[in-house]
Amino acid sequence: MIGIVDYNMGNLASVINAFAKVGADARLESDPSRLAQYDKLILPGVGAFGDAMEHLKSNGMDEAVKAYAKSGKPLLGICLGMQLLFESSEEFGATEGLGLIPGKVLAFDESKFDHRLKVPHMGWNELFVQSVGANPRGCPLFKSLDNEFYLYFVHSFHAVCDNKYAIGKTHYGYEFVSAVQNGNIYGIQPHPEKSHENGLKIIENFSKL
Repeated sequence: MIGIVDYNMGNLASVINAFAKVGADARLESDPSRLAQYDKLILPGVGAFGDAMEHLKSNGMDEAVKAYAKSGKPLLGICLGMQLLFESSEEFGATEGLGLIPGKVLAFDESKFDHRLKVPHMGWNELFVQSVGANPRGCPLFKSLDNEFYLYFVHSFHAVCDNKYAIGKTHYGYEFVSAVQNGNIYGIQPHPEKSHENGLKIIENFSKL
């Protein structure tokens, strides 16, 4: 059974529907004491980093997610949920994250952009799978997908971390990390639940971990 952390940050209907489409049982969970009962966990999110951390902390969900990560069971952060996995974000001032992956979240540096590019980065763009360790095809999230494929993005900030955690990168003005892994902890910046066949394949792959 797959749990979806419900902490009042974003519309979760599309996430639930995406898991249903691949035949996976995913349920919303707002009680931190019940996270441990799930085989896999999704940390979604839309909005501001600081607001999200306040919501998580309001009932102890932040510590429950950290405990879940230590259990060794698969955890996937999506969009803002991926950013929350990091140590900090500079959005509206420095804010501490969950600290599950070393690194930080920064605003796009528009000084490096072509004048035609705008922030937020919104729309379809390519994710380039990165080789990780002894696995030349990256992590199992991308099983049966090509080395590069399109997904749907909506964000103004991006993660900065060591390449050993980067399982996917994307170019928007410059190259940035768009998918990460640290053991059983995964994160993806684009929205797989809004990315048609490619996104559904990622969701299916996660459900089978």
